[in-house]
Amino acid sequence: MQEYQRDSGGVRLAIWFLCGVAVLVATDLVLDDRAGADPAHLLLEGLLMAVSLGGALWLWLTLRRARMEVDTLEHDVAFARAEALRWRDEARDALRGLGVSIGKQFQRWDLTPAERAVALLLLKGLSHKEVARVRRVSERTVRQQAREVYRKAGLGGRSELSAFFLEDLLVPTGSGAVDERS
Repeated sequence: MQEYQRDSGGVRLAIWFLCGVAVLVATDLVLDDRAGADPAHLLLEGLLMAVSLGGALWLWLTLRRARMEVDTLEHDVAFARAEALRWRDEARDALRGLGVSIGKQFQRWDLTPAERAVALLLLKGLSHKEVARVRRVSERTVRQQAREVYRKAGLGGRSELSAFFLEDLLVPTGSGAVDERS
């Protein structure tokens, strides 16, 4: 918006300049006519005045159209931002509910606090090495805790752990549904 205002300031200056030229030429045209100037000279000055006024009018219309486009774009951006905030709020509530549900499932599986932390980090997509670094434990410890999570949950590994929580969330809707037989 600031760049638009800076650029439009130059256009406004050009409009005023062309209007000023037209006024000066019109004044000279009147004075030359009173002095009995050659008709070709008067015609040339009349054309210069018309071109100056035409240029000023064209720039003014262009500036006006640009302002309307900027207003439309600003409205669209404001609408998109409002939609993004609304979606973020809706998703935040859903994710908060998902977090609570995951925590309850971890309790049902009787995971220790360390196992819960490892399981959550694995669900977030961290590798064993990254989990070890975050938790400040050895990678071997993380692998052992992950195996214990899978055992208590009755799952075969990380993929099944993720699928346990995500499978029902990723239900296709509408005509984009995936045929499970394929």
